[in-house]
Amino acid sequence: MLPEEPAGARQSLELRDAKYKGGTAYLAVPLFFAAAVSADQPPNPSIDCRSCVEWNISHAPFRIFGNTYYVGTDGLSVILIDSGDGLVLLDGALPQSVPLVIKNMKALGFAIEDVKLIALSHAHYDHAGGIAALQRLSGARVVTSRHAAETLSRGDLLEDDPQYGGDTTAFPAVNGAEIVEDGGSVEIGDIAFTAVYTPGHTPGGLSWTWRNCVASDCRQLVYADSVGAVAGNTYRYSDGAAEQVRASAAAIAGLDCDILLSPHPFLFRMHEKLEQGGDAFIDGGECRSYAETALEGLERRLARESDSE
Repeated sequence: MLPEEPAGARQSLELRDAKYKGGTAYLAVPLFFAAAVSADQPPNPSIDCRSCVEWNISHAPFRIFGNTYYVGTDGLSVILIDSGDGLVLLDGALPQSVPLVIKNMKALGFAIEDVKLIALSHAHYDHAGGIAALQRLSGARVVTSRHAAETLSRGDLLEDDPQYGGDTTAFPAVNGAEIVEDGGSVEIGDIAFTAVYTPGHTPGGLSWTWRNCVASDCRQLVYADSVGAVAGNTYRYSDGAAEQVRASAAAIAGLDCDILLSPHPFLFRMHEKLEQGGDAFIDGGECRSYAETALEGLERRLARESDSE
């Protein structure tokens, strides 16, 4: 378990160096603070869903590796990368998560105004819901897949999404998102973010990969999109989308992958790795395990669909 933040306390923020494999890397050390969100930040409309309160519990920010940081909530990932020429955010969580994300950024010494790029994994409300506010506050470009860009502009799911027709789907719309093709890259500063199309959980699912170095210790990071076969009761993965999940899982398993991250912290065992400490986030087998778990979930889904025939 992570240590609790002392009531009313503001502790100094420290990032400790750790030696391993002949290089210097930064440990993932939680940063604790107590700070009110600035009153001049515009209010964000909240989304009410079954898991939203639990997902939106605050979590202390921490450095993952090099210039990559976690600034999301306890249940929804938002990743910050300092390119040296502007900040990059991966995903935006819920609208009501935005004040927590900004607070976490401030605790690390970063400002929302310095965000130049917001890259989206998939356009569901729990990952895209906060992007409209984050873009408004930063003026950043938004980049995603073609299908996700259309969903963003609509502010709701398209009819071919597995979760279309659910109780909670709408979110604040985002217009003018830039489109990156499969295998394309977006460069910010010295970092190139490569897009890997991974549809299945959504038709526009997109994973991102980039490289971070600390001195001579270089690591390939992968922000693997959700590829779980999660859908409404009437949607059938056996009608064709199962092949998308299989292909996306294979794509993720085949990536050069030293550090796995993903849109929900439990998917990359964030809490467990923080408890372990050290270089627990560095694991070259994690992307393969992630893909295997997705395929196991797909087979369970297909079995349920078969039983319902």
